[in-house]
Amino acid sequence: LLANLFMINALRKSHVCAVLVSEEEPEPLIMKGHHGKFCVAFDPLDGSSNIDCNVSTGTIFSIFEKKTFAPPAASDILRPGKEMVAAGYCMYGSATELVMTFGQGVERFILDPSLGEFIHIGESIKMPLNGKKVYSVNEGNYLKWDPVIQDAVQKFKDPKDGSKPYSMRYVGSMVSDVHRTMIYGGIFMYPADKKSRNGKLRLLYEGFPMALLAEQAGGVASAGYFKGQVRRILDLVPRTIHERCPVILGCKRDVKPVLAGYEGYSDATTKPNSGGLKSKL
Repeated sequence: LLANLFMINALRKSHVCAVLVSEEEPEPLIMKGHHGKFCVAFDPLDGSSNIDCNVSTGTIFSIFEKKTFAPPAASDILRPGKEMVAAGYCMYGSATELVMTFGQGVERFILDPSLGEFIHIGESIKMPLNGKKVYSVNEGNYLKWDPVIQDAVQKFKDPKDGSKPYSMRYVGSMVSDVHRTMIYGGIFMYPADKKSRNGKLRLLYEGFPMALLAEQAGGVASAGYFKGQVRRILDLVPRTIHERCPVILGCKRDVKPVLAGYEGYSDATTKPNSGGLKSKL
């Protein structure tokens, strides 16, 4: 994949990196000789399966800072997401946009081809508290989900309070779906299911960076009910570089009611609850 080679060559030649992790590489790339202090994980071309139909694709990345003076190792990047120093994505669509956070808000840039530079646009991104009523999920997996997610999606489609149903928007390219959620509000989900109990998205270079961006924009990012309890994505600690995780992120209005359904839930539970959530989000 050319995108992978471009990313690796650019980062290697920057001499500021110690460890690189790519979705396209089975093992971490350890920088030898003169190296820097940053550990970067990336999906070089998210949504690549959609290229032939001209759907927006993107690059997602997370950045950690090496903590020790020891030679670089995979352990330098196998850390909780809350220890990231920066994260972001670049989306390739009608315009090329760069969305980044350094842990103090989310900034948006657009590529100006005439200058060859990214230009900062607008104010810091804030996920709307009462944005568009949109849910984004692959409903083809409905029968494999746990009853809490099934119940949540059903409520989006058929609210019992008589309010307008949510619209469903799902591109199948995480960058596109999350970008829309960041700008317009709503909720994006790729939950665990009976077939993929650890979820499908990769933690280091999909779950972590998107979770940090969502939280910095004022939203919520959770793995849902994962390994025995409701877990905040940024508190997870990967054991391997390609570890997977479920993802539920979006504005508080839409995410918190979904997570509240897990009150008292266990793997053996057959009916979701409607009470409040006590577990850490």
